[in-house]
This record gives sequence, C-alpha cells and structure tokens, in this order.
Amino acid sequence: MKRILILALAAMFCATVQAQEKTVTNQVKQEVVVDDYRIIKDEVVDGVRYVVAAPSATVCSKQIDIQIKDGIIQSVVYTRGCDGNAKGIGALIKGMSVEEAIRRLEGITCGKRPTSCPDQLARVLKSLN
Repeated sequence: MKRILILALAAMFCATVQAQEKTVTNQVKQEVVVDDYRIIKDEVVDGVRYVVAAPSATVCSKQIDIQIKDGIIQSVVYTRGCDGNAKGIGALIKGMSVEEAIRRLEGITCGKRPTSCPDQLARVLKSLN
C-alpha cells in the first residue's frame, strides 16, 4: 500500500513539473555574475518574473527570491540573515513598484560594510531593467 502511494505521489509530482515547464514563456538565464552578486535564475512564468539572486558575501543573507508582475513586487524572501529584518523588508515592499524599491533601498549600508541586504536587493532589481 505504501509503495502504491509513493508511486502515485511521484507520478503526480512528475506531471506537475511537466505542466509547469510548459508554461515557461522565457528562456531561463542562469549564473549571471553582476557587480558583487549573482543572478542564479531569471525566468517568466505566466506573466510573473521569478528571480533568484545570491547576494554579496559581505552580507548575512545567502539568497534573495523575488517575484515581480507588471513592474510591481509581489514577493521578496531572503534566505538566512537577520530573519525579522528580512521579513520586514519583504512585507514593506510588497506591492511597491520596482523603481520605488530601488530608490528607497539603494545605498543602505550595514555597519561598516559598504552594502547591506536591502542594498543588494536594490542592485539586483536595478540590473533587471
């Protein structure tokens, strides 16, 4: 019984992945190194742009996942770093235009570091235009 359930779940997973691959409207750009961060993934699926970036090693976060639709930020999620601050940034800029987010976050530093998690997000967003 467990084996049948596992096989059924695996089949459903494969079908879901195949369906998602068919809805990709742009080619996936991978491993683009820009400035002091890396764009790991940049693709558009059903009108939503999904961007995954690895920020500079000088900041605490290890990854930034961004969703944008029609120039408006739908979601920003940081992996690692200061959890509360990262969640706060994501909540504050949800629904904000990309240009406004860049304007507000660009140039923010963290202590003696020349950049910060918000500044890294601004740099990534700026490179997408």
